[in-house]
Amino acid sequence: MQILAATQTTRRHRQGGCPIIEAYDLVKDYKMGECKVPALRGVSLRVERGEFIAIVGPSGSGKSTLANLLGLLDRPTFGLYRFNGVDVSQLGPAGIARLRNSEIGFVFQNFNLLPRLDAQENVELPLVYAGVGRKRQQKRAQELLSLVGLDDRRHYRPCQLSGGQQQRVAIARALANEPALILADEPTGALDSQSSVNVMETLRSLTDQGVTVILITHEPQVAEYATRTVSLRDGKIVADCRRMAKVA
Repeated sequence: MQILAATQTTRRHRQGGCPIIEAYDLVKDYKMGECKVPALRGVSLRVERGEFIAIVGPSGSGKSTLANLLGLLDRPTFGLYRFNGVDVSQLGPAGIARLRNSEIGFVFQNFNLLPRLDAQENVELPLVYAGVGRKRQQKRAQELLSLVGLDDRRHYRPCQLSGGQQQRVAIARALANEPALILADEPTGALDSQSSVNVMETLRSLTDQGVTVILITHEPQVAEYATRTVSLRDGKIVADCRRMAKVA
């Protein structure tokens, strides 16, 4: 019942006016032996639907820790986090997993595609796990590959695709379950300059469809594609700036 209620609540809020993310005074500590290592020191963040946010900061600033909390991959030591109106502290592990799998799509630096599957089969994977029928899997995967400009590469395996093409397959896969949020962790880190531009333009286009995109990056030129930049240092937000996005 807890999982069902959480999912139903999230679906209702997706159509409503609440922010997709409300985080208040998030603290995250790690233990190393007898020592407590603070990674986040009271981070508060509000994200509206359709925003394109870059989270930036030097190594050790806490940006990866914050991304893990926002993506429901970890829990804060202290603080309140509401995702799509749901207080995630009230959910158990199964409820968290259900919410994450249905509402968040992840894009990683190293693509994480299965080498034995072609592009379409990789995109279909989340739908397989969600129990979607075979015909719907195929139709949805074809639509998404067309969206990212790879309709003619549907039956190519990862080794037959460029790095930029592989990342666009990964973006299509992240969109398979129609998530409210795409969390992209250094998505251009393994790409050349032109491929990086293509991937960032693809991510930016998603916000036109109401998808929220949170980008984790250490590259200033990549962060410029976002319309809002949140800067972290020593586990705290030191700047939160809005601006016009970069035009390629």
